[in-house]
Amino acid sequence: MKKLNFALLFLFCLLLAGNADAKSGTKVIAHRGYWRCEGSAQNSIRSLERANDIRAYGSEFDVHLTSDNVIVVNHDGTIQGFDIQNTPYDQLKNLQLANGETLPTLRQYLEKGKQLKHIRMILEIKEHATPERNHEAADKVYAMVKELGMTGRTEFISFSLEACKEMIRIAPKSKVYYLNGELSPAQLKQLGFAGLDYQDKVMDEHPEWFGEAKQNNLKVNVWTVDDEAKMEAYSKEGADFITTNEPVKALAIVRK
Repeated sequence: MKKLNFALLFLFCLLLAGNADAKSGTKVIAHRGYWRCEGSAQNSIRSLERANDIRAYGSEFDVHLTSDNVIVVNHDGTIQGFDIQNTPYDQLKNLQLANGETLPTLRQYLEKGKQLKHIRMILEIKEHATPERNHEAADKVYAMVKELGMTGRTEFISFSLEACKEMIRIAPKSKVYYLNGELSPAQLKQLGFAGLDYQDKVMDEHPEWFGEAKQNNLKVNVWTVDDEAKMEAYSKEGADFITTNEPVKALAIVRK
């Protein structure tokens, strides 16, 4: 009986170790959701649902303030000839995405995300015209995330240093990552970032930043990685996250 108990305990410890190893591996973020599949489109509600279905860690999406301060989800600054940030929402609300969905608001996106069990929201605040407008975008975005009870499942990214600094100021417990690529991990640590979210060519130019990030207890995300060989290389290098348009391929690689 003692031998049996010891064997069971040993197997239990092995299982725990295996789970710990799995949790420490590279995670996959679907870039603009999982949109390279039937019925989906970039930054659509469907792309968010599909990212959840394949068990990606997160679904990345982009938000803008309209001229009357409605937060909408779209990558480009324009849609069907309309400049989003200089157009009132009423003129945008019926415009369709490639899959026939209408342009989603952040509220609709977060409400859907709240219904899904597995996905984290990787929310990119697009750059706005002035520092003041970038601050305002950060303030309004966080207010809505908080209102809908999604602070624990939402991480924030931006090319705008102003928007990032404002988000760090108003939401010091939230995870905020910088996209632009010119700041070292040590500089990001000093500013209060959770990590760096840099393009693959930036990390190729600065491979030492993987180690420097770890020394500063920062996470590393690399975007946008669609080449399978590079996915494997960054995973071996210690990237915490890979953002990709090919999340199914990336998941197969990191789960090996």
